Amino acid sequence: MRFEVWAPEAGSVALCTAGGRVPMGRDPLRAGWWTAEAEAADGDRYGFSLDDGPVLPDPRSRRQPDGPDGESAVVDQDAYAWRTTWAGRGLPGAVLYELHIGTFTDAGTFDAAAERLGDLVDLGITHVSVMPVCPFPGTHGWGYEGVSLWAVHEPYGGPEGLKRFVDTAHGLGLAVVLDVVHNHLGPSGNHLPAFGPYFTDTHHTPWGSAVNLDAPGSDEVRAYLLGSALAWLRDHRLDGLRLDAVHALADGRALTFLEELSTAVDALASELGRPLVLIAESDLCDPRTTTPRSEGGLGLHAQWNDDFHHGLHTALTGESQGYYADFATAPLAALAKTLTSAFFHDGTYSSFRGRAHGRRVDVSRVPAHRFVGYAQTHDQIGNRALGDRLSAGLSPGLQACAAALVLTGPFVPMLFMGEEWGARTPWQFFTDHTDPELARAVRDGRRREFAAHGWAAEDVPDPQDPETRARSCLDRSERDREPHARLLAWYRELIALRHAVPDLSDPDLASVKAAFDEEARWLVCRRGDLRIAVNLSGKPAAIALGAGRHRGGGGRVLAAWEPVEAPGADGLLHLPPESCVVLADD
Repeated sequence: MRFEVWAPEAGSVALCTAGGRVPMGRDPLRAGWWTAEAEAADGDRYGFSLDDGPVLPDPRSRRQPDGPDGESAVVDQDAYAWRTTWAGRGLPGAVLYELHIGTFTDAGTFDAAAERLGDLVDLGITHVSVMPVCPFPGTHGWGYEGVSLWAVHEPYGGPEGLKRFVDTAHGLGLAVVLDVVHNHLGPSGNHLPAFGPYFTDTHHTPWGSAVNLDAPGSDEVRAYLLGSALAWLRDHRLDGLRLDAVHALADGRALTFLEELSTAVDALASELGRPLVLIAESDLCDPRTTTPRSEGGLGLHAQWNDDFHHGLHTALTGESQGYYADFATAPLAALAKTLTSAFFHDGTYSSFRGRAHGRRVDVSRVPAHRFVGYAQTHDQIGNRALGDRLSAGLSPGLQACAAALVLTGPFVPMLFMGEEWGARTPWQFFTDHTDPELARAVRDGRRREFAAHGWAAEDVPDPQDPETRARSCLDRSERDREPHARLLAWYRELIALRHAVPDLSDPDLASVKAAFDEEARWLVCRRGDLRIAVNLSGKPAAIALGAGRHRGGGGRVLAAWEPVEAPGADGLLHLPPESCVVLADD
């Protein structure tokens, strides 16, 4: 087997296996690369020693059986016998479901999660969006402090466990999107700096030195990240990648890393004959993120729309701290603007940032499936002090209203695991750092952060306490009890409606209309021949739907949280408190 590693600053490199040390030679065709050949088979351990130093794991390791600090293991990618022939599934018409392998079940493994995928099929989900699975120290963690960007966390089941999960999902008709983190690596177990200039002080990020995308040596660093992304899609047959915080990718080159990535992924999709998608998380409110490369954009296929979330969250909860402040002044107006314009910040002043922010979306040209809409995500729950979901503070009726706006809205809808039944389990920040000093620093830092917002230190969960992770695991027994069972039935009804009624998957953003009453706290969204009305108030609402096809009454109720009659001759819709309805014109 041929082994190779990029270590441009090393004077010597040795391949270390169970059979001993093998000196590696410089590759005459690739500067900085070292190669060697040795007998090896699937599962055999190996590592590299630079300048007679300690044995380090392979930066391109496909498996870390003993964690990120241990030796790497050879993986035969052809050893797994795939059961499912899969043609792929694109984003138009999709319903996404974000899940975390470590808390989706108590067992916290790929195999245990695969056993529950039938529940998602019954719900009507089309795409499972899996949070990061790269190795990190310990057993339990969010995954955003991963290292070894080509490998799979061993406690979850390693690379073969991921393949079994994807194979099972495909057999059920579910596409699988994987969350990957290119903007930083975790603080523990990261051995990349020993091999080369993977990081640069040219830029700084909230996590320290930036990943080197534009300084000397960055060609190989970009190739490392590109190769990792393509390996996930090719070797594990994933259907797409969710790219974490792309706004934190410091990249001053004319051809950006994201353009290179989208070009390579589109080429791989053509080669494989199935759709592959890239979904960005970005707080830039920049439509160029998903504008085709031929039109001067980055060419990613979709982006999370936090503005829609923030407008919806403030309308539901009344919260106004931090970045919610910009939306809380007139939350129904903010929500209506995001439903019809995608971004709230489209060049407007942001009090949170102290400057103008965002760029206008040309809704006449940009399809709605370029944006992902949601009421909850791992970030928006887990980054709260107590990891509390909307269900902790909202009535079932308001949760139903949130579901209606997400699942009938113009964007690709996404749910966070357990949302569909109003799970009462929190989703808290948890870690399993093996370094006691790092564990203490993380715990104390988090408590200091929330103390600045008025929280008592003892009220902020200790990330290292195993109970923090245990509290965050889903409790599926809730689904059979009220009010959870009713909410679950409502989600199923709305998703079935979205799949059945073409107006709800219409990509024409320009055709979406919204009307609202800030004081009465109601909003109506028009999607083709449908009207979705929500009453967020604790009082009944009488909503004038206007003339149009409702002149003289008529219309049909397609779905309603509480019993509702179609508008009568006066054109008024009488909507109970904290309830919602989907109406079809006759």
